Amino acid sequence: MPARAADGSLAERYRAVIAYDGTPYYGFQRQAGDTPTVQGTIEAALARVTQQAITVLGAGRTDTGVHAAGQVIAFDAEWRHSPHDLWRALNANLPETIAARSLEVAPRGFHPRYDARSRTYEYTLYVAPARHPLLDRYAWHVPAGAPLDIEAMGQAAGSLIGVHDFAAFGRPTQGESTIREVMRSEFAIVTGTTSREQVIRYTIEGNAFLYRMVRRVVGALVRVGRGDVSLEEFDAVFRAADGDWPNQTAPPHGLCLIEVSY
Repeated sequence: MPARAADGSLAERYRAVIAYDGTPYYGFQRQAGDTPTVQGTIEAALARVTQQAITVLGAGRTDTGVHAAGQVIAFDAEWRHSPHDLWRALNANLPETIAARSLEVAPRGFHPRYDARSRTYEYTLYVAPARHPLLDRYAWHVPAGAPLDIEAMGQAAGSLIGVHDFAAFGRPTQGESTIREVMRSEFAIVTGTTSREQVIRYTIEGNAFLYRMVRRVVGALVRVGRGDVSLEEFDAVFRAADGDWPNQTAPPHGLCLIEVSY
């Protein structure tokens, strides 16, 4: 039996998996005024479909320009038709930059953020002497005359696995703890068309992430790959957990939230 909403009407909780191109948005979280955000855009689309004021909950508050293929949202709505009909109506009212990949009824207490066990992000970069217009929207161009040292980058990335203090790579999104658990941290060469060009993908899975943590990790790992930071220096800085370490933050457009696990 559906629970009653605040206005006394019968409402269901719905869960949807959302994909979006983050380029035109100032992050996921709704902001004041007419600032374009992913949450605000989805809520406006749901309001048109349901004729109700809808508040969307998200699994992750992606930053300005960050993309998603597996963001999970939840919302309450009174809907007299099937979830499939709601899914189709929502997609018909969303812009081309956002799409609901799936939509279903969820348990009333489901919360996409607090119920999540882990989140998986991918960061894509390409190493080439010159920019590639077909890659620039979703990958970071790292100018280089030679390939990065993927083996060294992989060793440094692997050292992040486990429960650690990640203060060297970010600030807490809430509270004060900088302790996080990383279950997966690895590199893969997607393509290597020539000896001077590479497309590289970094994958990291964790129970939660600090503010800009993934982008700061990628920035540090690229420095390792270039030979600017040794493996010993990377490990020392990581273990020191000093939030004041001056490290390059990788740009947002290479980052994508791939999956949220429950």
